[in-house]
Amino acid sequence: MTAEKINLLGLSRGKLKALFAELGEKPFRAEQVMKWIHQRGVLDFDAMTDISMALRERLKECSEISPPKIVEGFTSEDGSHKWIIMVASGSKVEMVFIPESDRGTLCVSSQAGCTLDCSFCATGKQGFNSNLSAAEIIGQLWWANHYLGGFKNNMERPVSNVVMMGMGEPLLNFENVMDAVDLMMDDCAFGLSKRKVTISTSGVVPAIDKMKDFTDASLAVSLHAPNDELRSQIVPINKKYPIAELMRAVKGYMESLPDRRVPVIEYTLIKGVNDHRQHARDLAALLESLPCKINLIPFNPFSLSDYERPSNTSVSNFRRILQEAGYTVTVRTTRADDIGAACGQLVGDVVDQTLRSVRHKKNKKSKIGKVFDRADNLAVTADRI
Repeated sequence: MTAEKINLLGLSRGKLKALFAELGEKPFRAEQVMKWIHQRGVLDFDAMTDISMALRERLKECSEISPPKIVEGFTSEDGSHKWIIMVASGSKVEMVFIPESDRGTLCVSSQAGCTLDCSFCATGKQGFNSNLSAAEIIGQLWWANHYLGGFKNNMERPVSNVVMMGMGEPLLNFENVMDAVDLMMDDCAFGLSKRKVTISTSGVVPAIDKMKDFTDASLAVSLHAPNDELRSQIVPINKKYPIAELMRAVKGYMESLPDRRVPVIEYTLIKGVNDHRQHARDLAALLESLPCKINLIPFNPFSLSDYERPSNTSVSNFRRILQEAGYTVTVRTTRADDIGAACGQLVGDVVDQTLRSVRHKKNKKSKIGKVFDRADNLAVTADRI
């Protein structure tokens, strides 16, 4: 039986050095190979001209450089790109590139589907199939550079920022995400700034506590509610790790960083659910002891949700209250919704092991509207005071 070849695409510098040590080679060979793969976009060992022919032959025997397969691509009217990639489990996942005047941001997926089933997110409604390998995660950045011309000589890299905000919860695929993020920031690979690689989490507290020993990437927190009662209904993981524990873990990670970065608090505004003025006041009070930036995201509709996008007035009022409380607040502009690539819309094609997707399709009319009546009425009453 032939041994499975090692995919060098997903090996961090440390793991690649360990491989070369096993082959009896010097550690600097790892840096050479990394530059060929991640800076020049080379997948063929024979093209690596500064490596001896004998070593190239040995590498062919035990390893390969294999990015995931792109099966389809879409381009939005606003210039954004969405690619669908096939992963080893048989599922298809999505990645999105969003160009702006001063940067190019790639939204990367870490899982095929998601176990968390946040009520406002299309990915969770697809159920869950598998974690992506490190090669499948970093392969998304490799492909984006390949398609956008980032491997050409003297070409400025089109991807300046990476956000782990695609399909899946990154911190539930911890080791593979840490290896991929390591490659994103490694000077022998993609060399992105630690300020420009962001891991977004819904609040996996033990993994946030562990992050400080593995990375110094930036952090975004999907909060979406200012109290436990409401957040537990929108973001079910809150039942296991409530807001107080989440805030403690986030503070601990940020304090471990050598610079004065702050986390980004992500807050999806849903009409009649969490967009009242009292919710904004409560959010301002909750975050008082946590230096942070707040990113408001008007809900982007999808077929399996009865939620609605809030009015522009509601968004403006929410933002104004937070700004008057002293916070830096941005409102995320909806991009690429014409190709189903706006925030919260990524679905791919998940071979669902959980059968959750079947249940959601059978019960499309969500129970959430009734669940939120009490919290909604409390907020409305407070708004009138």
